[in-house]
Amino acid sequence: MDIQSNETCCCGFILQGLSNNPEHEHIFIPVFFFIYLMVLLGNMLIALLIHSNVRLYQTPMYFFLSHLSLADFGFSSSALPKMLHNLVSHHKSISYGGCLSQMFFFLAFGNTESFLLSTMAYDRYVAICNPLRYAVLMNQRKCFLLASTCWLLGFLHSLLYTVMMSCLSFCGSREIPHYFCDFHALIKLSTSDTSAIQMTTLTEATAAMVGPFAVIILSYALIFDKVLKIPSTAGKRKAFSTCGAHLTTVVLFFGSVIAIYARPTSTYSGTKVRVISIAYTAVTPMLNPFIYSLRNSEIQQSLKKCLVIT
Repeated sequence: MDIQSNETCCCGFILQGLSNNPEHEHIFIPVFFFIYLMVLLGNMLIALLIHSNVRLYQTPMYFFLSHLSLADFGFSSSALPKMLHNLVSHHKSISYGGCLSQMFFFLAFGNTESFLLSTMAYDRYVAICNPLRYAVLMNQRKCFLLASTCWLLGFLHSLLYTVMMSCLSFCGSREIPHYFCDFHALIKLSTSDTSAIQMTTLTEATAAMVGPFAVIILSYALIFDKVLKIPSTAGKRKAFSTCGAHLTTVVLFFGSVIAIYARPTSTYSGTKVRVISIAYTAVTPMLNPFIYSLRNSEIQQSLKKCLVIT
């Protein structure tokens, strides 16, 4: 019944975009075109370098990094191309099916990235706290299973919310105060009873964020405890250097995501959310390739070899 009413009541939505002042939006076009270009080139380059180098691909840290790069690319691609299209064409509408599809891929890639970051934290824990068993505990088969589980959980989580959203009616306002079809914004527009989906958000969705974040916190608590027991300063510095890039990404990603989604839908504020959303849909995916490659000699050497071959 609700799905049928969707077809009669909602033929699509209007994405308000980055600003409530349309005359200012032309300023964003070159900025976000550059950002998305960097996301595309940076993350695809990292993934290709790792997949083309057998030694890097068989190293767990780089294996997971290649998957993180793919998740970053998919995460940004679920929101930024549509936003750029709307900015250029001044055509802000999106179909009902297109909106649900965008929300599905946004949640899928975002949750996959969350699970991958927790898996990478576990990998660093094993490497530093159990170095003698590292090759056994993080063999190629286990790494493949861990990465596959991250992708599966991310997409199943997204499918659950997309199916629940498709059962809601949207017979009132069609304006979404965002530059993409955000889950919280759609709930506020629905004219159906949203108590069930909001309860699910406060329980399952929060657990999906808190779970990976708790794994990261626990892993690094054990890592720091282990590193502090290393007698030499050089040894401590070497151990911490392998974690710096990952910790930076964790702070950037989880900081902005928790600021938005770890709270009731009733507190949703369009302007604040749009500003914070830029951090994890655009800035973090753009910075990650630089964070992981600027001080990484193995990535740099692999890039030099590719440049020499070409």
